Amino acid sequence: MKRILVVDDSPTMRRMVMASLRDLDGVHFDQAGSGLEAIERLALAPAHLVILDLNMPDLHGLDLLQFMRQQAAYRHLPVIVLTTRDDPTSQAAALAAGASVYLTKPYEPQTLAGHVRRLLELE
Repeated sequence: MKRILVVDDSPTMRRMVMASLRDLDGVHFDQAGSGLEAIERLALAPAHLVILDLNMPDLHGLDLLQFMRQQAAYRHLPVIVLTTRDDPTSQAAALAAGASVYLTKPYEPQTLAGHVRRLLELE
C-alpha cells in the first residue's frame, strides 16, 4: 500500500486532490492542513509521495520542501507541488529546492494522476 500525504491549508482542495486520485489502486491518503502538521504526519507515518501547496499560513510550502530535503529520511521522497502560483520564479524555486513536479491550480485530474502513477511506479 502506497501512502500519499496531501498538504494544503484548504480542506476543500485536499478533498478535491484525493477525489482526483481515488481510482488509483493500492493507495492510501493522509492529509495535513499546514506545514507543521505535515512534518508531524511524516514523523508518525512515512509517506511514499507528498502533494504540497506552497501558500500555507504557518510554514510556507517551499520552506517545508527545503526542510524535507535536508532530512535523510525525506531527501528522495517524491514531492508534487500543486499551487496557485504560476509565475516562473516560484516554479524555478520549487524545482531547485527539490520538487519532483510543479503543477498549478486549477489542474487537470488526469495530469495529476499521471504524475502520481509515474512517481509511485504504479504503471
